[in-house]
Amino acid sequence: MTAPRFHIIGTAGHVDHGKTALIRRLTGIDTDRLREEKERGISIDLGFAPLTLPEGIIVGVVDVPGHERFIHNMLAGIGGIDLVLLVVDVNEGVMPQTREHLQILKLLRIPRGILVLTKCDLAEADWLDIVEEEIREEVAGTFLAEAPACRVSAFTGDGIPDLLATIQRILTELPPRDEEGPARLPIDRHFTISGFGTVVTGTLLSGRIKVGDLVEVLPPGEIVRVRELQVHGIKADIARAGQRVAVNLVGFERADLQRGAVLATPGFFKLTTRVDARLTLNKEAGKALKFRDPVHLHLGTARTTAKVVLLDRDKLSPGESVLTQIQFDQPLVAHRQDRFILRSYSPMSTIGGGQIVDPAPARHRRFRPEVIQSLEELESGERAFLLQKLSELVCARGKDLEQGSGLGRERVAHHLDALAAAGQVRRIGDQWMTEVTALHWERLLLEAIDDCHRNQPLLPGLPHATLKGVLPGKVAPKAFEEFLARLVAAGRLVQRGDQIALPGFEPRPSATQQRLIDQIIEIYHQAHTRANNRNEMLGALPVPEETVEVCLAFLFSRGDLVRLSDEMIFHRDAYQAALEALCEHFSAKSTLTLAEFRDRIGSARKQTQSLLEHFDALKYTLRRGDERVAWQISRISCAD
Repeated sequence: MTAPRFHIIGTAGHVDHGKTALIRRLTGIDTDRLREEKERGISIDLGFAPLTLPEGIIVGVVDVPGHERFIHNMLAGIGGIDLVLLVVDVNEGVMPQTREHLQILKLLRIPRGILVLTKCDLAEADWLDIVEEEIREEVAGTFLAEAPACRVSAFTGDGIPDLLATIQRILTELPPRDEEGPARLPIDRHFTISGFGTVVTGTLLSGRIKVGDLVEVLPPGEIVRVRELQVHGIKADIARAGQRVAVNLVGFERADLQRGAVLATPGFFKLTTRVDARLTLNKEAGKALKFRDPVHLHLGTARTTAKVVLLDRDKLSPGESVLTQIQFDQPLVAHRQDRFILRSYSPMSTIGGGQIVDPAPARHRRFRPEVIQSLEELESGERAFLLQKLSELVCARGKDLEQGSGLGRERVAHHLDALAAAGQVRRIGDQWMTEVTALHWERLLLEAIDDCHRNQPLLPGLPHATLKGVLPGKVAPKAFEEFLARLVAAGRLVQRGDQIALPGFEPRPSATQQRLIDQIIEIYHQAHTRANNRNEMLGALPVPEETVEVCLAFLFSRGDLVRLSDEMIFHRDAYQAALEALCEHFSAKSTLTLAEFRDRIGSARKQTQSLLEHFDALKYTLRRGDERVAWQISRISCAD
């Protein structure tokens, strides 16, 4: 069985050309819901209605206002549609808003369209042919150049069955929406219902929303629960990509909401005040766009003022297309490959638009060829974008790349697998990085250890924690462990406990160091089990503290000395004697007191306490009140 597909269709065209009347004839619903709309006889805000096609499929319909004063409302609804009905009154033909709407449709890359000639009952057949030819000339060179044309009368119903059949045919040719990606619903309406709270509506662009789901409202970034759902006005348990959805939110105040906000899977989308984009200025724009010129930007259902930061020139002439950076005056949700519209600041008219290349870029310096080259690589394709984004992020989880790329989980995974097979990226733990980054990290680790060997030849290696600090903080512990394990398995590093060294390295003290080492060993050997704290034992040595520290580290690694605590150290012979005494005691008795053990090893209370606490930490003994019992003492080889 073929999975159901869900799509949205919308209207476009000049004011009073019959868009709302057409939708009323198709659906039986008057989408003019405001009193002012009914009084004036024109649409002011977006209207919505479900449409049942001949085969029983229900699609959503968005009816947009045609008056130039309400273009901002038209833009809030037109971006999420799959099929547009470009409506032209045969008695008036192509008009100014027909042309502006057509510009917007081209810039937004609406997939498919139908030319709908309305009020055909009021014109002769020859005149209809002339009007259709005029429309064909207007849409030549656009996505509507080969679009079917339907002649209808909303008043008589003539041509409506043919229009419905054409809509159904085209929708079956369109690819399905991405239901596997994160949920994303740009909000175009919001209101309050007494006893239920805030309700938001919009077109679900991707993913699914279920009753009980947690969703994030951006802005302000609040996570709330879905109480109820309606799809095309009917109560539902789940909403899918491509459907018109009303969502009742639990505990969310309408006052915190604005048109242009996005309802989404929590933690996936980010607010941004800056994007990199491919911007095209219409040939009909009238004048050039200068560096940092203010504009009105429309993105999804959102609208904000913005400044265009031209990166490689001081002005953009009509008809030109550039890669540029756009700075928003307020934070919006933007995603790679989102399309947007620019309107001039004053007087307002549509002057251009484009597509987002990077929704979260750094601030760029102007007139830098490498910046433009980087943006061209980002723009060139999905894999190129992922590769470039990985370079910028240093390392990232799959979810981070989904967020930054605008691609679903499966497509991101597919591209990463292909890049890995080509040797361009590497996965370590749950993080990805470019192969260039991974090789650079390997060099950093090897160089850090080599520096340690050269500068501190007595140390057995670089401590594990110190080595991790060589890599960026973004590297997760699991990824670092796997990265290190691969180098060890390849024979490029050697790990001895907590110390990491280069293969073949052995600590070799100088003659001066050897004399000091011999002196330290003799001090502790003479003290045996009565060794005092470190300062008392070694404080009188006529060498710097750091020199003593290096020699101690060497002796610990070689096993000549045993560290009981930060201050208490035993010679290995004294330590072994204490272990043997512990074994002998528990072979005869079941409990041990500090005093008993002190007398048995011939030490003092302070040293004995450090020893017993050390044995507790090793789980040889277990303290119970003032006594200790044997715990895992069988692990000791007392015969050694």
